[in-house]
Parts: sequence; C-alpha cells; structure tokens
Amino acid sequence: MKWLALCAFLLVSPALAQAPAPAPAPAPASATLPDVEPTGFQARVQPEQVLLGEPFVYELVITHPADQRYELELPPDLGDFELLSQARTPPEAGKEPAVTTFRLKLSAFNLGMLTLPELPFLVSSTQEGPRRFVAPARTLEVASTLPQDAEAEGADLKDIQPPTEVAIRSWTLLWWLLGLLGAIVVGLVAWRLFEKYRNRPQVEVKPLLPLDVRTRQALDTLKSEDLPAQGRVKDFYFRLSEIIRGYLGERYGFDALECTSSELMVALRRKQPLKFPEDGLMRFVSESDLVKYARAESSPESCREALAFGYELLDKTWPPLVPPLPEAASVSHASGPRVS
Repeated sequence: MKWLALCAFLLVSPALAQAPAPAPAPAPASATLPDVEPTGFQARVQPEQVLLGEPFVYELVITHPADQRYELELPPDLGDFELLSQARTPPEAGKEPAVTTFRLKLSAFNLGMLTLPELPFLVSSTQEGPRRFVAPARTLEVASTLPQDAEAEGADLKDIQPPTEVAIRSWTLLWWLLGLLGAIVVGLVAWRLFEKYRNRPQVEVKPLLPLDVRTRQALDTLKSEDLPAQGRVKDFYFRLSEIIRGYLGERYGFDALECTSSELMVALRRKQPLKFPEDGLMRFVSESDLVKYARAESSPESCREALAFGYELLDKTWPPLVPPLPEAASVSHASGPRVS
C-alpha cells in the first residue's frame, strides 16, 4: 500500500506543478473599442465634505448627441470605496443635445486623500457603432466623523479589535452553593431525627394475660372500689355490665358490647354454651337495664349479688371445654401402649 501511494504521488505532483495560474479578472467589454468624447461632462460629489463611513453621492452628467446611448461598466474593485447603489437617468426623448445622468451612492472606509478610479462607459451609436468613454479619476478628501478637538480630548478612532471575552453575571454558582447548603441542612435534620429515634426508650410490651385472669382482675378492682357504698350505684352497674359483656363477647366470639339485652341473649342461645347460667344472666341484664336506663334504686345487697354473679359466670364458663377426641383415638389412648 505504501508503494502504491508513493507512485500516485509521483504521478500527480508534476501535473500540479504545471497547473496554470488563476486567470486575471476579465477586462470590460469596451476596453478594445475606440474612444469617443461626449459633448460635455461634469462630475460632482454631494455632500462636498465626505466623512468616513457616511454615504455620499458621486454624480456624473454626460451631454451627448441624441443618437448615442451611454451605459456604465463599473470595475470590480473601487479601491477604498464601497458601492451602495447606482441609478441612471436617461435623456429626455426628442431633446438635442441629450443628457444622461449617473448617480453612484458610495461610502469611504479610509481617511485622507482617496482616489475614485476611472469609470468606463460603453457608448452605442447608430452612426459610428460602439465606442468607449472613460470618466477620469477623481481625488476626494475623506474626513473623520469625530470633532476637531476629539484628539485633544483623548478620543480617537480605533481599529477593529479581535474578539474578547466579556464577563457576564451568572447566578449559577450561587444556586449551586444554596443547593449544597440546603442538602447539608436536610442531612443534619435527618441525622438528628435518626439519632432521636435510635436512642428513644424502648417500651416493654407485656404479653396479654389470659381472658379469665383479666376478667377476674377487673372484678376484683370493681369490688375494691366499693362504688355502692359511695352512692354510685349506676356507675357500678355500668362497670359490671361492661366487664361481663366484654368477657362473653371474647369468650364466645361476638360483639357483645354493641348488642341490646335481647340481642345478647339470642346470640348466646345460638352458641349453646354448656353449663351456662342463662337464668342468672337474664336477671342480671334486667336489673342492670333498670338501674342504668330507668333510674331504679338498688340496695347494697343486690349489688353484692350482681358482683357475685360475675364471679359465678366466670367459674362456670371457664376454662373452655376441650372437644372430645375421635373414637379411634380415644380407644387407642385408653388401651395404652402394648408391652411385649
């Protein structure tokens, strides 16, 4: 591959060395035509004082026979001047001699004495054929747009400067710092909460006591308070009713606290509890409702009997009866292990 690339380079390099130089800009079409002089020619600049970068008008007025037509052929390079626009005013029809006016709007971008180049014109004539006319060059003085005392005051024209970096105010760094500060604050708060949660005293959770133990403790507490002796018979029956209803509901699996008296008895009959003192419960429920809702009076003896019924109900319904074993299992258990 290296040999092929070297051979290709050796073949192409002579052709590149013998390549013709770029051709110069083509000359105007009227360059080879004979010259002709118009009847009259005037050139003037408006305004008379040309300022740097300010547009001005270069007016050319050509007086010529009516059978001639003048067309401007602008050169590609006007030197220190830039063409902004151009206009041609043709002569009036039937007027002799004819007058053609050209107006070039230019601007200068250098100071001092500058020269407008020669301007060629293509002249078409019905009698003599095509001819050529060249307007002579013109020298102009281009002045600065600054006042005369600008240099004394320290002001002067400056050349075009290369691109420079310009500092632009940005809040990006500030927002990043605020975000970092916020993250630190959130982290500190989270750490404090974690430490507080980790160092909090652990609450000892005691296991729930059996139902019969809890119920007996509640009855003992009510007995020790001796509410009937304080004249709080109604409070006594409310407390005792809640203890008994709560026990029955948890013991037989229904919401006894929300049942009416009749609903309570119906629910217990559906459960068909064995050795259940149904008559005693009916008397307690009736007496309790009269005291709680009908404001009936109850003696201390009746209160003691009601409390004694609570203990009796607990003794007769607890512990729960163990369901009987299947017949095969009971027979096997009764026979015991066989001794060989």
